[in-house]
Amino acid sequence: MALKILVCDDERHIVRLIQVNLERQGYQVVTAFDGKEGLEKIRAEKPNLVVLDVMMPYMDGFEVLKALRREPETESLPVIMLTAKAQDKDVFEGYHYGADMYLTKPFNPMELVTFVKRITQGQDGPDGGPKRYEL
Repeated sequence: MALKILVCDDERHIVRLIQVNLERQGYQVVTAFDGKEGLEKIRAEKPNLVVLDVMMPYMDGFEVLKALRREPETESLPVIMLTAKAQDKDVFEGYHYGADMYLTKPFNPMELVTFVKRITQGQDGPDGGPKRYEL
């Protein structure tokens, strides 16, 4: 069974670019276009990994990440932050709140796919549970 990735970004062309590249690699992709929708879909769809933008309407990516880390069911869900917020304080904030990876836009889609593969390796093993990587 294909691993499920949730992509949450308010820029639809970015979501589509990521979706196409991940689906070509055999992943199932679920999409969301704002932080509130993303959090709802994470709870409903139970993805294996989340690709999350920071600057979004209703609820920013840092708020989503903090909410995920507070809930036992999602506290170890791997999250890749993918954002234009590239200042040191932003990167620090992402890792501080529990991001597994912090990538900045513009980005290379194949680099993102490589990181997704690296983080998800072993998730479909005997217990099916996600592996948490310290970076």
